[in-house]
Amino acid sequence: MYDVKWTKAAKDTYDDLKAKAKVCRDARKKKKIRKSSQDEGLFKQVAKTVSLLGMNPRHPGLNTHEYDSIENPYDKKKKVFEAYAQNQTPGAYRVFWCYGPDAKELTIIAITPHP
Repeated sequence: MYDVKWTKAAKDTYDDLKAKAKVCRDARKKKKIRKSSQDEGLFKQVAKTVSLLGMNPRHPGLNTHEYDSIENPYDKKKKVFEAYAQNQTPGAYRVFWCYGPDAKELTIIAITPHP
């Protein structure tokens, strides 16, 4: 188990996705619509990815691999990784993270759609 830390940008993105999902869920329930919206589904996928990262960053469903275009915020010599929140979707969301700053901790650096 890892303690999950956040950069400000990543936490802001996560909170924004969560807020959009809540607005959609409340509107859907008010209209008595059963099917979830895309915003709700996206937040659920991103939240699951973050949860799995905290339990096991090497979980096979995350498709975790090294990513070179983002710099590690703690040590430029250490690696940054990319985990899939979505796959085979246009603009699929990715979670970028690194180990640290301390042992048994990992930091979510960014949550972004794939270019």
